[in-house]
Amino acid sequence: MTGYIKTMKDLEAATYGMRGAQGNALLKSAGVVGGFGTPHDASGRDFTAATGLSDLYGVLYGQKVWSMLNQEVNALSMMAKRPYTSSGWRVLRSRPSGGASAAFGVGSGAAGSATPRADRLGGVTENEALADIPALSPEYTKLYISPKTIAHKFEFSEVGMEMAAIDDGVGDIRSIVREDMGKHHAEVQNVMLLMPLERYSDVDGAVNGDDITDSNKTGVMENYTSLHKIVSSAEEIGQMYLDNITARSENDTGVTDISLAVRKIFGTDREVTSAADGGDAGSVDDVVINNTGDRTYLDAEVDFGTSYASARVLTLSILNDMIRKIRQNGGNPKVMITGYDTIQHISDLLQSQERFMDRKEIVPTHNGVRGPKGAEVGFRVATYYDIPIIPAKDMPSTTASSVTNGLSDILLLDTDHLWMSVMKPTQYFEDGIANGNPFGVDRLGNTGLYRTMGETACSFFKGQGKITNLKSA
Repeated sequence: MTGYIKTMKDLEAATYGMRGAQGNALLKSAGVVGGFGTPHDASGRDFTAATGLSDLYGVLYGQKVWSMLNQEVNALSMMAKRPYTSSGWRVLRSRPSGGASAAFGVGSGAAGSATPRADRLGGVTENEALADIPALSPEYTKLYISPKTIAHKFEFSEVGMEMAAIDDGVGDIRSIVREDMGKHHAEVQNVMLLMPLERYSDVDGAVNGDDITDSNKTGVMENYTSLHKIVSSAEEIGQMYLDNITARSENDTGVTDISLAVRKIFGTDREVTSAADGGDAGSVDDVVINNTGDRTYLDAEVDFGTSYASARVLTLSILNDMIRKIRQNGGNPKVMITGYDTIQHISDLLQSQERFMDRKEIVPTHNGVRGPKGAEVGFRVATYYDIPIIPAKDMPSTTASSVTNGLSDILLLDTDHLWMSVMKPTQYFEDGIANGNPFGVDRLGNTGLYRTMGETACSFFKGQGKITNLKSA
């Protein structure tokens, strides 16, 4: 039947425009089988009994290049994108009275303190003198970001471009490489967003005192700020240091300070320090983590258990407690990102209780413009308490090295307050001899470049949550 596609071979024939070709030409053009003389599986079994004619036959691979890799970029796709209109923002870090915790503090303090007495909350007597009413003031602070430039360059020679168009070449090599490099450019940005927090201390030995300055910036600091670094806390950083999860840790002889690259976020340090016994800078056998509390507004809600010394089996209670805590803090998780293994574990937990994961229609939005529900731009994902669960192949598992059945971490994000600030969207540049300008690239060929400029930003840390140190049963 003309025009009927029944098999993959029929589809490839239609794609290559060779429907109706005779003999083996169609399959050879698609690279499905070898030439007439040499089998495609290199088994040594010739397709002909003739001898002395092996040089007349050869494998034909075709112009199609199949990808053998999973290059999904779900974390990058999920992030809200906003134009880079400013490098900083102001945040309210403490109430005029009652402290900076989610719950309003009441105790024995004076009016305006973090824990005012119950009779010092603001009630006054009739005709109270203004001089007897204490003046209160909220506490504000500033955060800032710097745009990060992500660039990937690639080259091809003039000879390579010409040869690809003849013999058994791929045809337009520029088009093929450009497409694959574009996927790589997006995938790398996705990996940056999911970079484990402990990776920020991998290069401590190359930085004197781990002071990050313009002259000795570590490479990882030039990447987008990872979601795992944003959704963190002083307590988590301290425990990772104590349990030797970070490269700079309690085990390092003569090193008692916690990596600045791990602590620093949007121009401010999370307040976590280490102090050795007796003030001996060389003694690291008993390190105490001190958090004075002035910057607790930088702390997200993180659940790692009691320590990273032993992982916990993921339960629904752990997940439910995190959702409750985020909502108590004033956040509203819009999305949950985790690995495929953790999604399977959650599904198994629900099925064992005769409950099943819901499905939800996700409709992409851009600058407030929504696609219609049910259109091809939407896709269906699993949900938990109406929170979409987005799988990410690059989600790390933060556990001790001895754990062999660790599960991927879970991020619960309030994307109203977490976004990607884009200064320059992804652009492709190319110049060279094929464009009539070999002098511009100083070579007999072409040079291509993908470039994106932006940075992740967060205006409400306590509305974000992370669950780590998990394992399967």
